[in-house]
Amino acid sequence: MTKPLKLAVVGHTNVGKTSLLRTLLRDRDFGEVSHRPSTTRHVEGARLSVEGQPLLELYDTPGLEDAIALLDHLERLDRPGERLDGPARLARFLDGSEARQRFEQEAKVLRQLLVSDAGLYVIDAREPVLAKYRDELAVLAMCGRPLLPVLNFVASEGHREADWREALARLGLHALVRFDSVAPPLDGEQRLYDSLALLLERARPQLQRLAEDHQAQRRLRLDTGSRLIAELLLDVAACRRSVPAQEAALQAATGTLRQQVREREQRCVEALLRLYAFSQEDAAASDLPLLNGRWGDDLFNPETLKQLGIRLGGGMAAGAAAGAGVDLLVGGVTLGAAAALGAIAGGAWQTFGHYGERLLGKLKGQRELTVDDAILRLLALRQRQLLAALDARGHAAFEAVRIDTPEEKQWREGKLPPVLAKARAHPEWSSLNAGADLEQAERQGQVAVLATGLMP
Repeated sequence: MTKPLKLAVVGHTNVGKTSLLRTLLRDRDFGEVSHRPSTTRHVEGARLSVEGQPLLELYDTPGLEDAIALLDHLERLDRPGERLDGPARLARFLDGSEARQRFEQEAKVLRQLLVSDAGLYVIDAREPVLAKYRDELAVLAMCGRPLLPVLNFVASEGHREADWREALARLGLHALVRFDSVAPPLDGEQRLYDSLALLLERARPQLQRLAEDHQAQRRLRLDTGSRLIAELLLDVAACRRSVPAQEAALQAATGTLRQQVREREQRCVEALLRLYAFSQEDAAASDLPLLNGRWGDDLFNPETLKQLGIRLGGGMAAGAAAGAGVDLLVGGVTLGAAAALGAIAGGAWQTFGHYGERLLGKLKGQRELTVDDAILRLLALRQRQLLAALDARGHAAFEAVRIDTPEEKQWREGKLPPVLAKARAHPEWSSLNAGADLEQAERQGQVAVLATGLMP
């Protein structure tokens, strides 16, 4: 069996080494991340495997704190006429007392790099190129291991990528990788593994397999996430409530239905977060116009629909969507259709007191509540955006997911998928209804069709 490739993640203190590892490992709990310097005090390792075969071992190391003084110390250890190579010079240093006292942290880094196949030298690209970084590279080069510089935080404004590229080239380091542990590029890991393969040709098969598995896992997460959203939309579209004609009963049933839909959306949010190994805090707030900064609290708020550019219909249909997000079926005809026929004109639930009395007085029996199309559009927009944001999010991110007003028009203005119209006639397809049959073959097929069209 091929031995796993060993990589030491090295660099100055507080440049994002642990953050990089969190993103590569998809583990937001790996190590400790802080703005305080010297947070990592010991070497910590993790392993990446594919189908049970370990392919890569990553080692997080303490930050280098005083490379300038260490380089001076190493030079003082040199004896006249002595021509030791880098590893031999470091071996003598590591056997000395200073490696256990003044330069204890640097010694931990060097020991790990010496037993690794290569090192990832992490750079905070926002920082200026200072002499201490050049001395760090000079010390690390003595280990005789390939070094791949990783420019971290290149997605931030004011980064100094050009300066770092020039400085690294002057030191003979022409191969490097642009990366951002908070907002990693979609092809970031592929490029990282490709660059490592140039330095470690014998490890190319392992690295390629890791890259291929990364892409396969990403596609699987997107497929699974799209299906979660499709299940949500089908549940809400097929949801139906029969209630007495009295206004008090209608108001109570509307409030209950709203809350059930909110809770159903929240369950979808939580499932997407688990799928991408994030916590609920990662989506506790966003730039969507949400009341109290929480998902679902204003799902039925007309301002949310307005700011996301969802167009409403006319008459009572518009009133119901904006004011309640719930359609009332009277004798099998929705209020929107009744308004179009001239039976009712304009208004929201309050309109019942003015226009609805005559109509409701003529029509007897149970009424049925369903969720308006505008709410389905809102659910689809929010969840698709959340899925896309999680797909592009690094596990070192501290801020909650940020989502902007969508630019695509299909879910805002276009015709809704026929699957959702069909679901209206199948209340047994909704987990929100009593007696639901979620394993029905036809339902499962419709979920698959809808999920295909939801892929971001």
